[in-house]
Amino acid sequence: MIKFKRLDHFLISIPEGKTEEARAFYSQIIHLEEIPGNHPKGAIWFNIGDIQLHIREESNQNISDRHPAFEIEDLEQAKQHLLQNGVHVSYSSEIDGRQRFFIRDPFDNRIEFLEYLA
Repeated sequence: MIKFKRLDHFLISIPEGKTEEARAFYSQIIHLEEIPGNHPKGAIWFNIGDIQLHIREESNQNISDRHPAFEIEDLEQAKQHLLQNGVHVSYSSEIDGRQRFFIRDPFDNRIEFLEYLA
């Protein structure tokens, strides 16, 4: 069983070479607060209330990295549940203070599950 707590963040894609344009739009026009840092794969992150918007350049690929990320309780239990049900679990770069993994649903939508470290 997976115990969902909340939506933590979602990632949207932008065309390659457009990070600075996206940064200007989301910080200066939308007025989101940028989260400073060296984020995975050159992403830029913004706060939206108690969730985050992650923006990353992505070439036109058939299978996108766009995804929602759900904060859950007991990441290991969730991973075992998914594996027992034949769902492939994959890993990506580390994020300070969080453990995480990814799955793809039967339609190739990417979903992230994460748990904050104590």
